[in-house]
Amino acid sequence: MNVGTLVSYDSEQDSMVSSKNLEIVIEGGKIKEIGRNLNSADDIYDCKNKLLTPGFVDCHTHPVFFEDRHREFKMRVDGLSYDEIAESGGGINSSVSSLRSASEINLKNRVQTRMDNFLKLGTTTIEAKSGYGLNLDSELKSLKVLNDLKSTHLIDIVPTFMGAHAIPKEYKKKPDEYVDYLCEVVIPEIAKQGIAEYNDVFCEEGYFNLEQTKRILEMGCEYGLIPRIHADEFKNIGGSSIAGILKCVSADHLMKINDENIAHMLESNVTAVLLPGTTFFLGEKAYAPYEKLKNTGLDVAIATDYNPGSCNIQSMTFIIMLSVLYMKMNISDAIYSSTYIPAKVLNRHKTSGSIEVGKIADIIIWDVLELIEIPYNFSINPIRDVIKSGNFVF
Repeated sequence: MNVGTLVSYDSEQDSMVSSKNLEIVIEGGKIKEIGRNLNSADDIYDCKNKLLTPGFVDCHTHPVFFEDRHREFKMRVDGLSYDEIAESGGGINSSVSSLRSASEINLKNRVQTRMDNFLKLGTTTIEAKSGYGLNLDSELKSLKVLNDLKSTHLIDIVPTFMGAHAIPKEYKKKPDEYVDYLCEVVIPEIAKQGIAEYNDVFCEEGYFNLEQTKRILEMGCEYGLIPRIHADEFKNIGGSSIAGILKCVSADHLMKINDENIAHMLESNVTAVLLPGTTFFLGEKAYAPYEKLKNTGLDVAIATDYNPGSCNIQSMTFIIMLSVLYMKMNISDAIYSSTYIPAKVLNRHKTSGSIEVGKIADIIIWDVLELIEIPYNFSINPIRDVIKSGNFVF
């Protein structure tokens, strides 16, 4: 494959690099050689001097739901807040009943369509959470759908258990009993079936407090589930500090993070996963403090947070646009934060997240010449081709 400009993380230089007029040899779905005048390919594809980057790695999504929540979007447009919508019967729990009643095959078909869209939009590896079942049977159903698609779909799927997404209605007045249920019944069964890698908790006022979060994450660790946390999204109750104390792989959202929280994250090298699409979709103005997080030395990833309620966005190109425009992220850093850093979060960085010899050939060919043209042209999806494991898929 003849390349115009290649932009990717280089592990030898430990930095993002840009190289022109290269050739990439792909064999068996992996990158065999990168250089000039290689002349060792049976079939040659001319990129016509276009830009190449790694495929996106989206490390925070909630794609396993049945019905969408467009009616809540209208309520938000009409002026209601996230909390007001939840109090009126919307929010996470409004997705629970439809998922619980959906057949596994119908749910799988809808999730498969979403995965098709992700791949078309350049995402080649995705983390996907359960969390709209909130009981053993429905959480198992959600994770089984993900694991079935993991073995059949071209996109690489990393499953996360998120039974601690909200307190289900049947436990509304007894939240600690729901935490008991998660720890004593659900987590052991999830671990026994081996259908999740990560365990995530929505640590937020009105959802799971610090004590509950700590117990759920520690129980997950006992069963081999890697801890992650939603923290400091609407209010700061100390979730990102708990992430540092428990050595979570990431703390996500972080719009309300403070210096003390950041210090705790630094102590344990917790990655900050920022989700500007949610801030945008909720009509908020205060984005996560990217520059402060980066300047303290934390790794920073960006992701879509795709979900049916607070962020109906699947395009990482759009997330990059929000990141450079509203979080003042350098465009090269935005590529780094949407490819290699999230691959580290998902422990896939040795095989994915960059265009390097020996790695899986997950590549986006852009119909542009310069990086800044990616967010500039976000509305027309400037992707020319997507290569997944060496195969042209779009």
